[in-house]
Amino acid sequence: MVVPAVLTVGAAAPAQAASCTTSTGPYQKQAEKFLGLKVDGRQSAADCKAIRGFQAQHGITPTIGYAGPVTWRAMDQINKQRAAARNPNAAGKCPVNKGRIACVDLTRQLSWIQDGKTVKYGPVPIRSGRDGYETRTGLKKVYYRSINHYSTLYHVRMPYSQFFDGGIAFHSVDLPMSAPPGSHGCVNMRKADAKNYWGLLKKGSNVFVYGRKPGT
Repeated sequence: MVVPAVLTVGAAAPAQAASCTTSTGPYQKQAEKFLGLKVDGRQSAADCKAIRGFQAQHGITPTIGYAGPVTWRAMDQINKQRAAARNPNAAGKCPVNKGRIACVDLTRQLSWIQDGKTVKYGPVPIRSGRDGYETRTGLKKVYYRSINHYSTLYHVRMPYSQFFDGGIAFHSVDLPMSAPPGSHGCVNMRKADAKNYWGLLKKGSNVFVYGRKPGT
């Protein structure tokens, strides 16, 4: 079977070597609160060290400890993901009348698998299409699966690929899910999550994508 051109993401750029900034960022208070620091809205050495650690962990460059919009966007997504942990479909946006379905919420960068109203797996963080390569929304179906897929377009491995919309697939990547700017359209997942999706879905399984990725 010939698979359409695969939309995915290449390797992350190496972290930039940089010194710790003394500048107070526009999201200083929000970053301080998120990291459990003293919330005074003023950059300190401790603030910078903690913010730099978060940036390094989540693939945000340059790692200079500046509380800017990209760093806060990643923190805000994590806050929303934590809030959704118990009932990701509380707003009822993912269909509950389709049997087993993989739900993809682009706004919160979350995905889960549900049977009716019962969540079977997740929610888990995902990494969807960047600006200009947005993951398309709507009701889809898994039409092709390739456990050891390789993208001849981007020359990268795509383990546990499950294609559901042209060249767009669920697959694992060795990147933080919050690493900017995003994929070329695919729904990136951590390896363990992609492996579990592989076991829970099959050819013909429903997928519902909705919302809009922040920054797109």
